[in-house]
Amino acid sequence: MAKESMKAREAKRAKLVELYAERREQLKKEGKYSELQKLPKNSAKVRMRNRCKLTGRPRGYMRNFGISRVTFREMAVFGLIPGVTKSSW
Repeated sequence: MAKESMKAREAKRAKLVELYAERREQLKKEGKYSELQKLPKNSAKVRMRNRCKLTGRPRGYMRNFGISRVTFREMAVFGLIPGVTKSSW
């Protein structure tokens, strides 16, 4: 389980990215890189990190579901994800 501060930091970054996305795109097209550098660093999309929505785990993230592999396996075993079952042969 990730610290709450890490989850909050990612949420804050996501808000900044959304807020400045249009402005950053426009400055890039115009080639005004000096003005681009004056914007907050965390407003860049590259600084975001995919994290599990439930636990905040940064590694083993599955994009299709938005959760980590560990959480995915637990939920699949208990049948909490529609259409996913644990296979056995």
